[in-house]
Amino acid sequence: MGEIVGYKLRRAQLFVFQDFIESFAKMKLRPAEFSVLAIIARTPGQKQTEIAEQLGIKRANFVALMDGLERRGLAERRKAATDKRSHSLHLTPEGARFVDKMTSVWRNHEERLIERLGGPEARAALLDLLGRLLDDPER
Repeated sequence: MGEIVGYKLRRAQLFVFQDFIESFAKMKLRPAEFSVLAIIARTPGQKQTEIAEQLGIKRANFVALMDGLERRGLAERRKAATDKRSHSLHLTPEGARFVDKMTSVWRNHEERLIERLGGPEARAALLDLLGRLLDDPER
């Protein structure tokens, strides 16, 4: 099994997720929540459907995820200015502070992974290889 690409990728994903879960345990933050908060922080005002699509999250699951972020006071839905039927997503002031802390924890997590890979050059090579899988024009 150790020579099967898909098997190695899956095992690597599990390793990365386990480190992520341990890193963010005190913040009670899951990978999907991290991704949503990071996108909202980077580009506030996007519609729910846009962010759900970017992350490959089903609409019903995304609504539940956002409900949880709102209950925690980290993000909020606002009626979109151009379409009153849709909602744009924004961080709350508490959410902005949370994202700052989240980013610091993420940097430490990322640095551990890069070190384990062998440094910045290995990281760049891995990202290049993974990009080749994801950017396949035949798919």
